[in-house]
Parts: sequence; structure tokens; C-alpha cells
Amino acid sequence: MKILHFVSLLIGIGMTNAAFAQKIEGFSQRSTEDQLSIEKEFLELVDFKRFKTHLTAITSDPHPAGSAANEKVKDYLVESMKGSGWDVKIHPYDVYLSQNPGESIVEIVLPKRIPLNQQEDVLTEDPFSSHPNLGKGWNAFSGSGDVTAEVVYANYGTKADFEKLKALGIDVKGKIVLARYGGNFRGFKAKFAEEAGAAGLLIYTDPGDSGYMRGLTYPSGIYYNETSIQRGSLLTVDWTGDALTPFEPALPLDAKQKIKRLDPKDVGLHTIPVTAIPYGSARLILEKMKGSPVPAGWQGGLPFTYRLEGDQNLQVRLKVEQKREFVRANNVIGTLKGSELPDEWIILGCHYDAWSFGSTDPNSGTAMLLALSESLGKMAKEGNIPKRSILIAHWDAEEHGVIGSTEWVEQFRDELQTKAVAYINLDAAVSGRNFGMSSSPTLKNLIVEASKAVNFPDSSKTVYEVWTKDKEEPSIGNLGGGSDHIAFYMHAGIPSLSGGASGPTLYHTNYDNLYFYEKFADPSFKMGGMMEQVVGIMTLRLANAPIIPYQISRYSRDLKIHFTNANEQIRKFDSNFSGFQRVQQSLEALEETQLELEKIMSDFLTENNVDNKKALKDVNKILLSLEKSFLDPKGMYFGSWYRSIYASNDPFSGYASWILPGLQYEIELKSSERLDEWDIRYATAIEDLRNKLKNLIKLIHVVG
Repeated sequence: MKILHFVSLLIGIGMTNAAFAQKIEGFSQRSTEDQLSIEKEFLELVDFKRFKTHLTAITSDPHPAGSAANEKVKDYLVESMKGSGWDVKIHPYDVYLSQNPGESIVEIVLPKRIPLNQQEDVLTEDPFSSHPNLGKGWNAFSGSGDVTAEVVYANYGTKADFEKLKALGIDVKGKIVLARYGGNFRGFKAKFAEEAGAAGLLIYTDPGDSGYMRGLTYPSGIYYNETSIQRGSLLTVDWTGDALTPFEPALPLDAKQKIKRLDPKDVGLHTIPVTAIPYGSARLILEKMKGSPVPAGWQGGLPFTYRLEGDQNLQVRLKVEQKREFVRANNVIGTLKGSELPDEWIILGCHYDAWSFGSTDPNSGTAMLLALSESLGKMAKEGNIPKRSILIAHWDAEEHGVIGSTEWVEQFRDELQTKAVAYINLDAAVSGRNFGMSSSPTLKNLIVEASKAVNFPDSSKTVYEVWTKDKEEPSIGNLGGGSDHIAFYMHAGIPSLSGGASGPTLYHTNYDNLYFYEKFADPSFKMGGMMEQVVGIMTLRLANAPIIPYQISRYSRDLKIHFTNANEQIRKFDSNFSGFQRVQQSLEALEETQLELEKIMSDFLTENNVDNKKALKDVNKILLSLEKSFLDPKGMYFGSWYRSIYASNDPFSGYASWILPGLQYEIELKSSERLDEWDIRYATAIEDLRNKLKNLIKLIHVVG
């Protein structure tokens, strides 16, 4: 009978028990007391100095994927985690990508030949800026070519921006497009430019978005100076991960198990040359353009009127010769085996490859995870071994297209769907002092409660109090694209969260180094320890709770909001739309079942023990299956690899979160043709979730 109480805590019904001085979701009174004792020990064990030690070690040299420096980082990760008592394995993959920028030239040819700068300045204040292994700005997966052409300015290069150019009668065909960063994933800028017939693409960060228009520029401030360049991948295939092996892991070419790879010619990789330049170079082009002034909202921060076109007297040359090849990527996975439930996994991860030094992005997360592995390792040696297994993963080749983590999920997909309790992504997790998270529904309360247990540095408040800023509840975002949670959440259906403490970042520039970090991101170096404590509390609660502490009630609450929003969006282009009737009925039934579950729980809110391991295991087995209700083998119309119909990254921007992506795609297309189909598919998923909750009720009746 005792497990009934734990499940009631799990679904977040908000009931209280006077016998409880404090209760934690998923725990009984007795197990709560034990857990709080463990957490107290953990919080005291965290050594705030270790974060800086690890960050210094792994970000002293530029280490992009495939480089010798990245191999050294990999070796450091292995040595550190083994030294902390973790079982460490390396998972290698041969992935297809652009390992280095190759050769590139950008120059104005007419009216006067002017070579354009493609690399950050060396700064006397910043000793890292003169590192001999730093190179030009570049975009991986660029096409190769040498073109000289007129210029068209395309604002952010979004789908809407190219549609606007067409509506204005601006012909992009055969011209070099100049677009600013922002608004969408850089790969879509290249995709839309190529589809419009452009001969090449230059991308820059405008000072109106990050530059002197926003504040002091580096090294005096946190914004891009006139030589800062955002590097990044352009990969835009209809799946996430290695470009040649959708659904399958890109196992080494010499492995016994052979993986069928696609022909690169059939994948749709970009063919036009693309490269990134600083706004100091973009200015020299833009100020010479003589065409029509740009429409409202397209003006950037340079001190002149932006124009849509140059003319035949303004000619720019863009040359890129960039090789694509198979590169070995190595994931480093450390495991702390659970004492009671070793086949239930809590997985934490952050990638370790970086475009340059990566002191904020990504390796602040890496350093924090290494410190956490030390703390958890010490606890295990002292006898406090987590009940479930904890895995800490250091992913490779994320910057080229979220590749390492995706290949690992594809390799172990079936096992993960059976064993994975949650995935916690910590990319750039300690890059400032602004705490925030995005999450799948069931993990949102876990974040909130863990934030209440940790003090915010240099403050008398908890992390929660600083985070909420006197609001009734904190804002927790929805997961979009751009990092290693994608395959776990959107392909394999594993509850996930991502976030940390954010702040200023010279994103993907050569200046994202230890000098910038210490001067601007966190001079005190205390946020690493704080994040280690918050993440450690979340991890220990997931690992030790008798009942997996999912907040089940969040499903119906969030789904109501999302369908209401979708209905409003659809009615803007289809006034005859009457709503999703089947979904509405399914949501009402889901709520009824939830109320029934709550009633049963209230009848059994008594103090009990948690010795019925078989019953607990059966309850947790159902809980592990809940998120899979939203997996649909047919997947999305924009890419069948994306199997979750609950959440996806936006296929037109790459970064944004699409909740109810099946509907969002139709909304983007302004189409009503498949809305009835989606009514059925979403209602089916909700009913499947409801049936699992009903099975949980039946199980509790049997136990009772």
C-alpha cells in the first residue's frame, strides 16, 4: 500500500501531510529523511575550486572536432573520470564533415580591389588571442567554389526575408547574398540562398545585434568588436546527426558491423561557397551599395542607410575550397553503477568540441560535469552509492551538427528507451549568473525543487528566489534545437532538460577564452560550484527516489495551453476551423483519469515503508514508458527521424522550439489539409498516455 503515497507525490497533487517536516517528490517520509541527509553531505562536499581547475585545463588551446588538441581534451576527460572512480568507455564513430576551413578569400574587386579581413584581431589585453592555432572564421559544410558577383542584402536570411526580396522584385540569382546572423540557424540562410539561385553567401554579426550599438565591445565590454566572427556548421539535412547515416549509428569504417552510408551527392549538402566575416568587413561592402533602401526592420547598426542591392560597379569575390571527409569522433561515457537499480539510468551530458577555446560554449558545462563526477565519486567511495546508475557523457562533434550524441542514441536506442529515466543537457551551463532551464513537462518540478535547495553565490537567497524574482513561479522554457538533447527527446522519447547559468558570450569567436570568462562571465568562479550543486541535487533525487519523480500532472496542464495556442494560430488563416474535437475529448478523459488517480492516492496517504521492491519496479516501468506515448513511427512530414509529436526543433529556423510540431508545420504552411489527420494522431497519443495511467491505477488497486 505504501507505494500509493509515493505515486501521489509523483503526480504533484499538492496534498500535505502533517507528519512530514519536508517532503520530496517520489519519496516517503523515511526515504525523504535519508535523502536530505545524503544531499547535505553532497552540498558540503562540493569543492568550488575544482571548476576553475578543469576549465583551465580543457580550454587552454583551441580544440575543434577532429583536431589533435581535441584528442588531448578527450584523454583528460577519461583520466579525470577514471580517477574519480567511474567506469569509463570511449564510443568511436566515423562521421562525415568538414574538419577544417580549407582555403577562403573574400575581397571587393570593383570599384577598387580591397582584401577583406576574415580573422579576429590580436589584442594586447587578451593573451589567448595570439594563439598560433587560431584561424579564420568559417562555416563547416560550405560548398566549394570561386565566384565574383554583385551583392544582395537579405537581412537575416530567413524564409520570410527571401520571400520579401522576391515580392520586392529583387533577383538573387547569380549574386552573392550578404546576411546577418540571427533569426534562424545559419544553415537555413545557406539553404534559402541556394534555393533562390545565389552564387554564394557571406554571413556577419551586425553591430545592431551584438556590437557597439548594444554596448562596449570586446575587450572593453561583452559585445562583438569589428573583427569578431561567429563560426558554425551549416548542416541542414532532414535529420539530426551524421549526414550519411540517418537512423543508424556512424560506426567506425573498420568496425565488424558495417553501416550502410548514403552517397554524399544524394544528401542535399550545400554546393555554394559560404563563409562568415566580421562586421568591419561587411561594412566595406554595405556602404558601397547603391540600390533601394531596405524595408522597415531590415536596417542594422552600421552608420548609414542599408540598401538591398549593389550594382554592376560593386563586385565581390568569394572563394571557398573546403574538403569533406570521414573524421573520427569519440564520445566519453562514464558510469557510476547503481546499487539497487543499475538498469535505470540518469544521463547527464555536454559536448567537449569547440570552435576555438570554448571557455563558455561548451566547456563551462564540461568542467562542471568533471567536478560533479569527482563529488559523486567521493560519495560512492564513502558508501553513498546512488540507487540508479548515473551516466556522465562528454559528446564529440556537436558543433558540426549535434553528431556525437545522436550517433550514441541511435546505437543504443532500444536500450535507452527501456532504461533512461532522464537526460540532462548542460551545454555551456556555467557561462554567467542568469539561471534558467528548458524542459519536457515531467521534469519541470524537479528543477524548481532542486533550485530551492541551493544557495545563490554572494547572496542570502536561494537559486530559486533569485530565479523567480518575486514571481509566482519561474519561467521554464520548452526544448528546441541546437544541442545534444535532440536525439534523446525528439527521436527516442526520453524526458529531457537543458540549461544552466547563462550570461555574456562571444559566441563561436576566437575570443571565447579564459580571459573573457574571468573578466566577464564569472570573475568569482563561484557559479560552477553552484551549478554543480543544483545539477547534483536533481541527479541524486532522480537516482534515489523510490518512485521516479516525474510530474505527471504537467502533461494535461501544458497540453491545454499548447492546443489553445495552436487553435488561435490556425484560426488566423482558416476561419472555418472548429478545433480539434478528438483531442479535446481525449484531454478531458485524461483529466478524469488523473482525478481518479488523485482520489485513490488520497485514500492511501498514510506513512508506509518502501520495501515492496517488485511493486515499485512495476510502477517505475510504467512511468518510464509515459513519454513514449508521443512517439509516432511515421514521424514528422518535414523529417521522419523526428518521431516525437510533442516537441521538435523548428525546421525553418533550426533553433526554436516547436511544441506540437505536427500542427506547427501545418501552421507554417498555412494549410488545413492534414488537420483532421493530426487530430487523430494527437488524440491517439493522449489516449495511450491515459491508458498507461489507468494501468497504474490497476496496479495500485492490486497492491492495495
